[in-house]
Amino acid sequence: MTAHDATHAQPQPAASGTRLYNAVPPQVDLPAMEHAILDFWDAHGTFEASLERTSQGRPWTFYEGPPTANGMPGTHHIEARVFKDVFPRFRTMQGYRVDRKAGWDCHGLPVELAVEKELGFNGKPDIERYGIAAFNEKCRESVGRHVDAFEELTRRMGYWVNLDEAYWTMKPEYVEAEWWALKQIFDRGLLAEDYRVAPYCPRCGTTLSDHELAQGYQDVVDPSVYVRFPLLSGPLAGKADMLVWTTTPWTLVSNTAVAAHPDVTYVVAHKGDDTLLLAEPLAEKVLGEGWKLGQTFAGKELEYWRYERPFDLVEFPDVVGGTHYVIMADYVTTDDGTGLVHEAPAFGEDDMISCRAYGLPMVNPIRPDGTFDETVPLVGGLFFKTADRVLVQDLTERGLLFRELPYEHSYPHCWRCDTVLLYYAQPSWYIRTTQLKGELLRENEATTWYPEHIKHGRYGDWLDNNIDWALSRSRYWGTPLPIWRCAHKHDTCVGSRAELTKLSGHDQSALDPHRPFVDAVTFPCPQCGETARRVPEVIDAWFDSGAMPFAQWGYPYVEGSPERFESAFPADFICEAIDQTRGWFYSLMAVSTAVFDRNSYRNVLCLGHILAEDGRKMSKHLGNILEPIPLMDAHGADAVRWFMAAGGSPWASRRVGHGTIQETVRKVLLTYWNSVSFLALYARSNGWSPAGEAPAVASRPVLDRWLVSVRNELIRDVTDALENFDTQRAGALIADFVDQLSNWYVRRSRRRFWDGEPAALWTLHETLDAVTRLMAPLAPFITERVWQDLFVAAVPDAPESVHLASWPLVDAAAIDPQLGASMDLARRLVELGRGARAEARVKTRQPLSRVLVPSGSHARLSEELLAEIAAELNVGRVESFASAGDVVDYSAKGNFRALGKRFGKDTPKVAQAIADADAAALASELAATGSATVDFAGGTAVSADEVLISERPREGWSVINEQGETVALDLHITPELARAGLAREVVRTLQETRKASGLQVSDRIEVAWHAADAELADAIRAHAAAIAEEVLAVSLVEADAAGEGWVAEPDLGLAVRIVKA
Repeated sequence: MTAHDATHAQPQPAASGTRLYNAVPPQVDLPAMEHAILDFWDAHGTFEASLERTSQGRPWTFYEGPPTANGMPGTHHIEARVFKDVFPRFRTMQGYRVDRKAGWDCHGLPVELAVEKELGFNGKPDIERYGIAAFNEKCRESVGRHVDAFEELTRRMGYWVNLDEAYWTMKPEYVEAEWWALKQIFDRGLLAEDYRVAPYCPRCGTTLSDHELAQGYQDVVDPSVYVRFPLLSGPLAGKADMLVWTTTPWTLVSNTAVAAHPDVTYVVAHKGDDTLLLAEPLAEKVLGEGWKLGQTFAGKELEYWRYERPFDLVEFPDVVGGTHYVIMADYVTTDDGTGLVHEAPAFGEDDMISCRAYGLPMVNPIRPDGTFDETVPLVGGLFFKTADRVLVQDLTERGLLFRELPYEHSYPHCWRCDTVLLYYAQPSWYIRTTQLKGELLRENEATTWYPEHIKHGRYGDWLDNNIDWALSRSRYWGTPLPIWRCAHKHDTCVGSRAELTKLSGHDQSALDPHRPFVDAVTFPCPQCGETARRVPEVIDAWFDSGAMPFAQWGYPYVEGSPERFESAFPADFICEAIDQTRGWFYSLMAVSTAVFDRNSYRNVLCLGHILAEDGRKMSKHLGNILEPIPLMDAHGADAVRWFMAAGGSPWASRRVGHGTIQETVRKVLLTYWNSVSFLALYARSNGWSPAGEAPAVASRPVLDRWLVSVRNELIRDVTDALENFDTQRAGALIADFVDQLSNWYVRRSRRRFWDGEPAALWTLHETLDAVTRLMAPLAPFITERVWQDLFVAAVPDAPESVHLASWPLVDAAAIDPQLGASMDLARRLVELGRGARAEARVKTRQPLSRVLVPSGSHARLSEELLAEIAAELNVGRVESFASAGDVVDYSAKGNFRALGKRFGKDTPKVAQAIADADAAALASELAATGSATVDFAGGTAVSADEVLISERPREGWSVINEQGETVALDLHITPELARAGLAREVVRTLQETRKASGLQVSDRIEVAWHAADAELADAIRAHAAAIAEEVLAVSLVEADAAGEGWVAEPDLGLAVRIVKA
């Protein structure tokens, strides 16, 4: 600590009209500062001003994925919002016009379930008794309940988005835009009703789309049963049982057929009186020891063999050819099971298709609530999964159960209510996305994914295996499916309220396009004249969010919406967590491709999930929730933002906690703040202001020239990183630069700043200008504070906010790669020198005579850089090993990798010749000319790259050797060096005393001192002038340590008294 580090500076008088920096304290309360900045932005309309400044710029479009505000926001909501804010801020600073329209997702089952819970309902019957209109009004109220909390989060974290003109997916103009889109899809023949097996939630009473299904898989253990099906026809009738495997015993009640593969060989297995038929490849694995394998049959031979069904609990209709026989199916495998597959067409898509081909009926005893019909014996009224145990017990008692094993597998659950799903045959409306597969794959190829592997991995696989989108939901609060149907099943798809007015003959312009109001509208069927009524379904809420690129404007009906839509389509950037690959990312692409034949976004970021500090998912049950507002008020929003954007790979799951965020505060934000405070302190103490012409860079000292060079590299690299959506790299570049700025440039330049040297002050001013702009998108609060205190305060015509400033541009001519490499080398040698001091336990304050560095390194360093190394290591001079004479021992060996490229199989011989050579002479020759001759094949020249020279100083030196670099400190301390070391200890004591006295940085002092021994006294007398200059002493007087005000340093044997001069 020096006098130059005092926390307050008395500003020196500045030239008339000169504006000084504001005083910047060395400590900062980040959360308190941020609240002041929020008030500043509000008072000055800074967000609005940023939009106005770029109003004529080239558009750069961002879409907000709408949250549902019927629940409180969590810390995970911060993550995506950080990225949604960083890139629009960045592009705005680059001059683009970035409109940022917020949105709210209003419809869907999550809203309904929350309202059901509030009302104490237990399913759809309760809703219908309560009344659809009243229930939907409750839903409408609930979706806005926590908007204030989301808006508070948005404001507190500095996320700039237009909340005043947010779109709401429940607004009539939004719903009407969806109707228009659905009509386009219907008219293309891509929207139709079909009877299919689809995942179905018995609690919610509706189907799920395939992308919803993907969000709810859980690991479960089900009974895996091997069941005997006695054969009733064929050559084994009355003699053998087919062995059938299933993990869904409850579906055996509806068993209709058994499927075999026509090309698989089936074998008869005997054990005593027991005879079973199963696939030959699986026989030994399934049966185990003691079974004898006999007669075989081709799968095709089994076709139409009849069997006794496992349960006779439900009636089957009479159909031609009857039921319960073996059918052929290519999807039967011998990977597991028995090669004989139980078919229940009401509960499996493959089952339905294969049984339908044989004209077999579909029998479904399961009611919509997931329970067996009361009329079914044994299991009537039981929930389908609960029935498993009862049915397995009955099979056991009747001797039909061959084996039961626990089977652990991943099974889908409702992502909204956590109920186990069943695959259930029922009519549903589908968008035939399978017919769009080629277009979807084409659009995916034109889309850039971050991380890249998602494109052909998680998302590409999804598109490759795409199935039709189950669009309809048998629910209440959602966008009504705009299809009217008459008794003759003529369907009319209505695209607007104006069209509905024309069809119905009544003005529907004020109609609320929700249930039950829209259900009451009827009209004569355009085809037959019969009354057409709306089908009762609403649509998947994912269609709502997927339609937002055009529906947010009320396209195409709201005035001005076509122009707005066309100027903002497609988006340049969207961003959400990775689970949206099969959610919003898919629905956006599917809807826009179906309607406009192109994707609605160019670049998409898939973020990893945020975990608690213990690595587990955040949940109230585990007690590891971090509430977002308290988290930001503890550490500051900038710290949370920086961690989310740059604290590890954004694509991976990351742990967030107080410790990880505090590390960001310490390493990045406070290090940056320290450099700002330092500049303000010394500029003010010298009355300096960034006015007039800055010194030419070429005339500045080497540290300044280096900083200008690496600053421009930083601008280049951070710009490239953000243009490629790489916040982790951008953050790492800035953090590393800020560390170099504070811990190398500022530390090495302290004396120059104290002296008010214009080159140093200008260089740091220019650098903090650039760094503040570069950091602004990531850390908008602290950079705003710095901008106000430095640049608005002292720079005429500076933009009134950093967020109204332009993005810094790189000056490629200012980049000096050679200087950068030389400085890197100098810093590396300094680190090694510090290590050598530490190993020898010699303090840095003790001057030493010299340090030795590798000859090649010495040759690459200018006199200026050698002087920097000497000053930093507190040595008299920096010398090369080559100039050190006999204090160094050399050894030489061949670099096999380099030699091998030239000498091949002769490499060992050349390496031996190098080892046999005089290492000292070899080193000298290589250093002088870059090559040397060794005794191989009559004399062979080798280069410096082909020889590894090690230099080892002799006794009396402290040596550090790391990564091919060697540094040696001469440890011999002369009496003169010892006195200089003691003088430095005296300076340290006086500086600490100054600091404790609360003196200002510019205060002059009078010093009285008393030394306990003659050696220390001699050192003070010899270095009195240097000590006085360092501590700003106008007098340095030896005296007896008597009276008040003396401060003792026992370890040094020194007592001092200081007073302000």
